[in-house]
This record gives sequence, C-alpha cells and structure tokens, in this order.
Amino acid sequence: MIWITLFWLHILPNLLALPNITQDINNSPLSEPVTLSETFEDVSLRSHKDQPGKDPGKEKCTVPCEMTAKLMRDEKHSFCNNLQHAMTTYARGTRKLIRDLIDEQQKTLEFLTSQVMELMTKVHALSSEVQRSNSEMFALKPLHAHGKDCSDIKETLGAVAPKIPSGIYIINPDNSELLFEVFCEMDYMEGGWTVIQRRTDGFTDFKHSWTNYLDGFGHLPGEHWLGLRKVFSIVSQKNTRFQMHISLVSQDDSTAFASYDNFWLEDESKFFAIHLGRYAGSAGDAFRGYDQEQNQDTAPFSTSDMDNDGCVPFCTFNETAVESCSVHHNNTGWWFNQCGRANLNGSPLDQDRSTQPHMRWDTWTKNGQPVSIKSVTMKIRRVDGSNLK
Repeated sequence: MIWITLFWLHILPNLLALPNITQDINNSPLSEPVTLSETFEDVSLRSHKDQPGKDPGKEKCTVPCEMTAKLMRDEKHSFCNNLQHAMTTYARGTRKLIRDLIDEQQKTLEFLTSQVMELMTKVHALSSEVQRSNSEMFALKPLHAHGKDCSDIKETLGAVAPKIPSGIYIINPDNSELLFEVFCEMDYMEGGWTVIQRRTDGFTDFKHSWTNYLDGFGHLPGEHWLGLRKVFSIVSQKNTRFQMHISLVSQDDSTAFASYDNFWLEDESKFFAIHLGRYAGSAGDAFRGYDQEQNQDTAPFSTSDMDNDGCVPFCTFNETAVESCSVHHNNTGWWFNQCGRANLNGSPLDQDRSTQPHMRWDTWTKNGQPVSIKSVTMKIRRVDGSNLK
C-alpha cells in the first residue's frame, strides 16, 4: 500500500498539467499532428526541472524498488514460516496416524487370538460332549465285539473279506470285562494295528490328570489317548505278544519310525510300568536314550498328580533343576525317568498360544539337532510266537 501511495504522489503533478497539453493541441493547426507521448515526455521533463536538486531516475526507481524488496523479503519469511508450520503439523499428524494404525492392529490381533482360543475351547468341549454321548449310547445298547483286538479282527474278517477298511471297531480282550472302541489301521504294513495314541493338529488337550490317562480321552479318528487300562487289557491277553510301532512325521514332512518287538505293561499297582523289547527303526531309540540315567524302559507312568518320575528331590534337565517332569512338560502324562529323551504326549506352554504339540523324540536328529515333530501315531499289533512276558 505504501508504494502505491508514492506512485500517485509522483504522477499527480503530471496529471495536473494535462489542461495545458489539451490547449496546445487545440491551438495547433490540423495539418500539424501532435504526438501525445511526446507531450507527456515534455510535461514530465518540465515537472522535473521545476524541482531542483532531485534526480529523476532515483526518484522514479530507487524508492519503489527498496520498498518492493522489503515487501518481498517479508513475504518470503512469511511463506517460509507458514511452510515450516505446515510441515511440522503434517509430521505430527502422520506420526499420530501411524500410532493409531499400530494400536488398531494390536487390538485386532488380540481380538483374533482370543477368538482362536475360544474356538479351541469350544471344539474341545464339543469333542468331549460327542465322546460322552457315544459312551451313554453304548451304555444303553448291548454291544457286539468285533474281536479281541485289531489283529484278531484282521485275521477273522480277512478270511471272508478281501479288504478290511480302517476305522472304529469294538473289541473285547481275552479275560477282560472291558468292552470298548478302538481305531484299527488295516492298511498300514499289512494292517491289524490297534492305535493307542495319535497326535496330529494339537486341538486335543493332553494336559490331564492320572484318572483321565487311565480311562483315555480325545476322539478316536483324530487325536486321542486310548487309556492305560485299555492298553493293559490288550497286551495282557494270554499266549500273545505285541509289537509297538511309532510313526513320526516332521514339520517338513519327512518321516521316521521306531519299532519294539515286545511291548507290555505292568498292572495298575505298578503304575503301568512300560517294558520294551528290541529296537529297530530310523528315528533312534529315544526310550532308552544315550545312557542309563536317560533310560525310560521299565519306567512307571507319571502325571502331574501321580509323580513316579524318579526326580527325588529333583533332577537336572537341560541344566535346569526339575522337581516334576510332568509339570515341566506342561502337566502331561508319560513314562518319565528323570524326564529322559522321549515324550510324545508333550503339550505347548499356555503362554505360547500355539496349538502345535511339543513332542520329543530327541534321538531323531538333523544337523545335530532334534527334529521338530508335527504328528505321531503309536500302535500295537500281535506278533507270531508265545508270550515273552
């Protein structure tokens, strides 16, 4: 605004001289044209001559240029300040947006985790309900046994049927009052296998008390533990000998196995201590380990509420003092002897939030490290020959 005012102060005297210019134009003959631009120049010159001591060029340029430069500097500083303020505001807004996104993702992850855990609980409850319903149904209806065990069913039905499917059968072992269902594998290695344990996806909880390990739990076509009493009734039949076969699958889908040619259990008063014959296989003899202190052959069965693991008052496992191997393995049951090298009933710790079973067969190694096991099946079958117990 200041330089506009100076401009008008500068040009106003020239505009006041316009009447003289008009008079000169009127008095001049028509044959003599007058150039308006030249007249303005003369008037401007006369105006400057009437003001002695002033430089026309300086008056015309210097003052407006200085004011213009000052205004431009002020506008530059204002623009820079505004730009800096805008960038600061944008950075703060961006950081807040990122924090909000991270918080939202964390809330979503926690919600999904809780939903998965809730779904797992519901699946387990449903599986237990189905098993209970089946038990009640069989209790109300008389059952007909298909055979003494899966080997007996294979021999009996094999004589009349060319192919016997794998699936659930009812057995009644010799000299036993127990009548119960088992899953028979009829396709694997000529069939006749009675499955006593299966782990596949981790959705069946193996954290159970002594009573549950006695009677069994889970779903026969999927993950399950048949039960110590049922297994004892099968392998204790007269004039029989049973082989135990353990099939292992790693996380990268490689396979291995461990087989024992004579498998039997002592009775409940001896806590179903395990006895194993000669080993054969590709996974190593983890039951016996690498030295006598790790040998789990002849070990009684232990759970968190029935401690028979030999850790008195404690034992050392991976340089850690352990009072109970079952508790150390998240309250699962197994034939522990100072923990040892094998536990195929292992369960992930609760804080892991993982459904993947933590199973150990430490003699199966790759590059010097135990292989991470994805699934396992323990099964037994009759072997030709007299009982060696």
